Amino acid sequence: MSILLLATPSIDQLARIIGTIAAPAFLLGAVASFISVLVARTNHIIERSHFLHGIADGDVSRAYLKADIPRLKRRAALLNRAMLCCVLSAILTALIIIVAFVSSFYQLAHEYGVALLFVGALIAFCVSLIDLAREVRISFHENDLRK
Repeated sequence: MSILLLATPSIDQLARIIGTIAAPAFLLGAVASFISVLVARTNHIIERSHFLHGIADGDVSRAYLKADIPRLKRRAALLNRAMLCCVLSAILTALIIIVAFVSSFYQLAHEYGVALLFVGALIAFCVSLIDLAREVRISFHENDLRK
């Protein structure tokens, strides 16, 4: 019976891999922070929506505010997609780190795979930023400034 023994990566190899994954690790931190911003904005939209739905139809002084509900739904949809893209970016970034270490352990070339994952993570993050920009653009309305 033969047992497959793998060569343990050297300290130099591990140091090189850790240096290689520094940028993805920072991206992962940025994505995590960005997700918290998106969640906070979504919570604000939900609170505002609950407030608007609580306005009685007979309250003529504030009934006009209910016209804002479709705009809030659009904002929530943009933030939802932004969060989805952020989570996808985080998953791809985590995969970069995993692939780098596993490839080093098995002494496999991983440059192309890691590069593709990094590009995918950045594209997903950019789409998330674009959705946030679109949401911010429609977020301010004159009804938001009234009491």
